[in-house]
Amino acid sequence: MRKPTANRPATILLTALAPVSWGTTYAVTTEFLPADRPLFTGLMRALPAGLVLLGLARVLPRGAWWGKAAVLGALNIGAFFPLLFLSAYRLPGGMAAVVGSVGPLIVVGLSAVLLGQRPTARSVLTGLVAAFGVSLVVLKAAGALDAVGVLAALAATASMSVGTVLTKRWGRPEGVGPLALTAWQLTAGGLLIAPLALIVEGAPPALDGRAIGGYLYLALANTAVAYWLWFRGIGRLTATQVTFLGPLSPLTAAVVGWAALGQTLTPVQLTGMALAFGATVAGQLGVRPPVRPSFGSAGQVSVPSDLTPARARR
Repeated sequence: MRKPTANRPATILLTALAPVSWGTTYAVTTEFLPADRPLFTGLMRALPAGLVLLGLARVLPRGAWWGKAAVLGALNIGAFFPLLFLSAYRLPGGMAAVVGSVGPLIVVGLSAVLLGQRPTARSVLTGLVAAFGVSLVVLKAAGALDAVGVLAALAATASMSVGTVLTKRWGRPEGVGPLALTAWQLTAGGLLIAPLALIVEGAPPALDGRAIGGYLYLALANTAVAYWLWFRGIGRLTATQVTFLGPLSPLTAAVVGWAALGQTLTPVQLTGMALAFGATVAGQLGVRPPVRPSFGSAGQVSVPSDLTPARARR
């Protein structure tokens, strides 16, 4: 059995690459992809990535795991991706990122109910500090909130929270690694999105070179590689460590907006970045190694979120 690696810096850094990658989602969506096609964008992100990973893993679900994989794929991917992009298209001022930043707190509550895990004061306080820091980074006074966008962000966070807790409750089959489990969920979620995209949005839009490049990036680096690293990290780190890597996503989005999109960073935003990053670091310190380094071990885990700061579409 693999020894616990909860304190291995390399594992933490590799896992952190997932939320860093998700922090680029909004910029790619607004700058490279067709406007107002959240279902198609979710489909192009999930299904190609799932099929690539399925081809690499060459393992299919067995028995009850056909149903479990379908449920997890629906919650973590099939519902989450379209709602995620819908909120990113419609919400101003980064409200989607704020809603997503409270996902770990939702998971803590669900874990207490479904897993019998009592939340610690430290985890709740650190989660609150992280959410407050993210709100300072992404919230802006200008712009009216869109009700559909807010509901989509809330539904996306709730869907991923339930899916995460069920993933912890069910674990994964004996001998199946995170690559196969990720492949099952992405493929199932993509297959769920496909008919909805066709019914709601019609035929796929015409794609130019920029859009094709954007979708390739989202499907491969931003989804296939990032989600594999994320689930790999869940299996090797303690749950608390993984939880507080989540704020790296909106922090990355703010840096990308400043560096690539010409957006400014105010002193308030810089303060929020320091608070959120401090909470991320605090989540990696003073934790006990997992008793058994298994993806299915009980514990809280962060909702992977690339609900990144939104600005009005041109």
